[in-house]
Amino acid sequence: MNQADLPRWATAFALPLLNLLSALLVAAGVIYLLGESPLESLGILLNAAVFNPEGLGYTLFYAATFIFTGLSVSIAMQAGLFNIGSEGQMYLGGLGLTLVLLAFDASLPAWLLIPLAIAGSAIFGAAWAFLPGYLQAKRGSHVVVTTIMFNFIAASLMNYIIVSFLIPAGEQNTASRVFADSAWLPKLNGILPVLGETPLNISFIMALLALVIYGIAVWRTTWGYQLRATGLNQHAAHYAGISISKTIMIAMMISGALAGLASVNSVMGSTHYLGLNFPAGAGFIGIAVALMGRQHPIGILLSSILFGALIQGGFDLSLEKPNIPTETFIFIQGLIILFCGAMENLYAPALSALLKRKEK
Repeated sequence: MNQADLPRWATAFALPLLNLLSALLVAAGVIYLLGESPLESLGILLNAAVFNPEGLGYTLFYAATFIFTGLSVSIAMQAGLFNIGSEGQMYLGGLGLTLVLLAFDASLPAWLLIPLAIAGSAIFGAAWAFLPGYLQAKRGSHVVVTTIMFNFIAASLMNYIIVSFLIPAGEQNTASRVFADSAWLPKLNGILPVLGETPLNISFIMALLALVIYGIAVWRTTWGYQLRATGLNQHAAHYAGISISKTIMIAMMISGALAGLASVNSVMGSTHYLGLNFPAGAGFIGIAVALMGRQHPIGILLSSILFGALIQGGFDLSLEKPNIPTETFIFIQGLIILFCGAMENLYAPALSALLKRKEK
């Protein structure tokens, strides 16, 4: 029994919800074993991440990054590729925008500087994803293996570049210099003052626009049809005249560009400098976002907000409940990946049988 036997609403809504509830139920059991009340802990988490306006601002701030990494994984999955390398591509995207800003933040106005830096992040991310895409398309190297390896290469490369070239003379912090004010992304608290002094910035609006563009490109264009056809059946797509290698390389480059854009929120919207390990696992969270969101724009948005809420609410919960360490929420993220990825069809047989019984 698989998802093909179920109606669209069941695969798009019912199964993800059941899988999410299962993950949260297991997490509740772990919290109970830690000596805390699951319901009380859930209340603290929701209040800190959703009901508190400032907490909601932080939740949406984290969600902006996860939307881009989720889209990065999703666009590759549409082509039948599992891009594990969004973390490294985001890292290189941060380098691309940093090089632009360090070179021009003292001479260019914000209206020109910010778009150039954003373009730099996308170009560097796309370039880093091109190599695994080329190896998959032309040499048959599995993209999962190559993108995992490229994550390690990216981390080592960035460590070398930052330590050797970007640290200002006399500084001890392993980071570039702080960018000029003209390179800082405008915050949204001017439009939504109720959210308070949070780092939420215009990259969240960029992320929403990316969701719309992704939905139109994948389901409303000829290229999107070719992309999905390649992902569903490469042999059939080949006989239909679609260039498989070209589609794979373009999909991976777009995937890398989206991952590179994820760095804009963190580097230009928050820290305002390039530091070591700034992706902080956002590329891997993008895998969970894509799986749980079923590669659909609305699903990706909701999943990103969920993971943003877990991070924001988790900080406050771990402060109020010392028995619940912050690592618990990494565990919960893993549970969501497990139930929404490896065990995504767990409830499909029971749901299919229930629907058939109702039809009778």
